[in-house]
Order: sequence, then structure tokens, then C-alpha cells
Amino acid sequence: MMRAMTLVTLMVALVYGTANAQQVNVKIGVLTDMSSLYADATGPGSVAAAKMAIADFTRDHPEVKIELISGDHQNKPDVGSQLAAQWYDVDGVDVIVDVPNSGVALAVSQITSQKNKVFVVSGAATADLTGSKCNANTVHWTYDTWMLANGTGKAMVTTGGDTWFFLTADYAFGYALERDTTAVVEKNGGKVLGSVRHPLNTNDFSSFLLQAQTSKAKVIGLANAGGDTINAIKQASEFGVVKGGQKLAGLLVFATDINALGLEVAQGLSLTETWYWDLNDASRVWTKRWHEVRGAADKYPAMNHAGVYAGILHYLKARLALGPGEHDGKSVVETMKAMATDDPLFGKGSVRVDGRVLHPAYLFEVKKPSESKYPGDFYKIRATIAGDDAFRPLDQGNCPLIKG
Repeated sequence: MMRAMTLVTLMVALVYGTANAQQVNVKIGVLTDMSSLYADATGPGSVAAAKMAIADFTRDHPEVKIELISGDHQNKPDVGSQLAAQWYDVDGVDVIVDVPNSGVALAVSQITSQKNKVFVVSGAATADLTGSKCNANTVHWTYDTWMLANGTGKAMVTTGGDTWFFLTADYAFGYALERDTTAVVEKNGGKVLGSVRHPLNTNDFSSFLLQAQTSKAKVIGLANAGGDTINAIKQASEFGVVKGGQKLAGLLVFATDINALGLEVAQGLSLTETWYWDLNDASRVWTKRWHEVRGAADKYPAMNHAGVYAGILHYLKARLALGPGEHDGKSVVETMKAMATDDPLFGKGSVRVDGRVLHPAYLFEVKKPSESKYPGDFYKIRATIAGDDAFRPLDQGNCPLIKG
């Protein structure tokens, strides 16, 4: 098996290095949240990242002609499904990227498999995309619920936060994040005292926070994201939750959320991300360009935006390796899996047979205002987690692509 994979990788490398100079045509669709609670961490910033990836790739490969379109799924699986089907059947889209909202992403993944196209996920979190719902047409970049639970969740439990209460977004993402974090809490000797589910895009968390306070749990786990996480943390601060002795665990927090909250409110929060704009020189250079393309110097890119950029680059490398003409989605994804990933934001990595992209993750702590030296200086690193350790072991996901 190892020898076969080596030969495949070698063949891909040879083809990629001597790609036919004939024109290769590709159409990319950024399916995202342009107007609601995930718009800041994905949305226009993801479109900007896609434009950057296309510009960087075509600079070196002018024979590849790329068209980019974008659409708003409104966080509704039916809307996302309709757009995906139209893009594939009518508009000639080859690959869909981004797709925040796990419910929408699971639906798009199924349609992509049916249409034999390609889906590169960077905005959705559910680990089921590379677990029980995996297929041969989907690649999952950036993060997932298993990684988040085993990063932030484990860190909180092992430092004394051994009783939990969850505030959970009432849809697929929230369920998966609560499930995966519960498993980590219990595995490490902790106990979950209860949970409450809240509607997506909630403005008033008062009743949910009251239940969490009443539970007396040491940790309130926020199994939500985007605007919901921002509102929950702001209102928890107003209600004096932390001053009362409880800790907040932001299980999915983006740099965009910290920017919106401000360090005064967010300071001390632990979180796990796989990319940070101020991580190194390459990230800072990329962010400066992103600001120019995005046209918003007061915003900072999130790991989702980095995932869009890296995922498109890797897809285009695979597509170029296959050469001109029509290529079905499974063939492109097989080629993506055979090639090592390598980009300026995530570095070197790989795509597993279940579609999971392996790259490092980082446990961060939000700085105090007095520790921040310049705008956007949000984090200090508490731990670096290698890619093989950051994501769920291959044999534990129940992906049907894995042969028993």
C-alpha cells in the first residue's frame, strides 16, 4: 500500500512539473454567509482570500483560466442546497469553497458527491464531514469540532475546570461541538452538569446564562460561534459571570470575534485556532495584502479566510496536474490527497483518505489590554499542537472510505 501511494505521488509530481501548456479552465464558487452572524469570519473576507489565491496561482500559471463567483446561503440548508445544485448543473462551477454553517455544509457535501464535483470546506466545523458523513468529493480544511474540543476543552479540564455546562447553538454544528467536548471532559475525569440549546443568531442570552450560573459549573462551554459567541461573552461580562467564579470556554472563537469584543472583555479567554494573522512574517505579509483586497483596514482575517486561500491553492495545483479537459471531482480529490499540501499560511501538510487536512493547531490565550502592543495584537501562544495530534485519529471517525 505504501509503495502504491509513493508511485501515485511521484506520478502526480511529474505531471504537475510538466503540465500541458494548453489552457485549463476552472470555475470556483465561494458559498458563504454574507449578511448574518458568520459574515465577519467568512463572507466578504473569504471572497477576498479567494481572489488572492487565484491571483497568486495564475501569476505563475497563466495557462489556467479561473472564474470566481460567490453567493449567500443565508445559513439555510435548503438555500445552500439550491445554490450548489444550480452552480453545478447550470453555471458550470467545478468546486465550492468555504461554507460556514455545518448544516449547510453537510447538505452541500452530499450534493457535491451526487454531482461528482469538489467541495473544499474551510468555514464549517462538524467533524462528521470526515467521519460518518465523509465522501470521496469533500476535503475539510482549517478546523473541526474534534480539534476544538481536544484543544480548548482538554486544556480547561486539565487545569481545574472539571464541571461543565453548555450553551449550545441549536443545529448540527452546536450538537457536534457539545458532543465532542463532552467526550473530552469525561475522558479527562470531568463531568457535564447540563446544557441548554439556543436558537441560531440569538440577541438575548440572559435566560441561558441564568441556567448556566444556577448549575454552579466551573466552566460554561460556548458551543456556538460568530455573533452568537460575541453576544454570549458580552452578556456574560455584563452579568458578572466570570467575577462570580465561573470561567467561559469559547469553543470556537475567531480573531474577528476578539476584534469585535475588545481585549477588555475578551482578556484571559482560552481558544484554539489553526492560523493567526500575527503568527509569523508570512502571515503578516499576507494580511497586509488581504487588507488591501478586502478594503477594510480595521478588520483582521480569521483562520477561515486562510483556509479558503490555502484550499484553493491546493485544489488548483491538483487541477493543473491533471491537465486540460474535463475531470470528475473524485479524480481531482484523489490527486489532492496524493499531493503534499504546502502554502505560506499553513506550511507543509497532507490530506488524509477521509478528506481531513492535517496541519498544526495552536492553543491561544487572549492578552490583557496592557499586554497588547499594537492594534490586532490579540493572542499569546500557550501550546502548539502537531497536525497528527490536533485532529481525530483516522480509525476513530467511522468514515465509510476507510477499509476495515
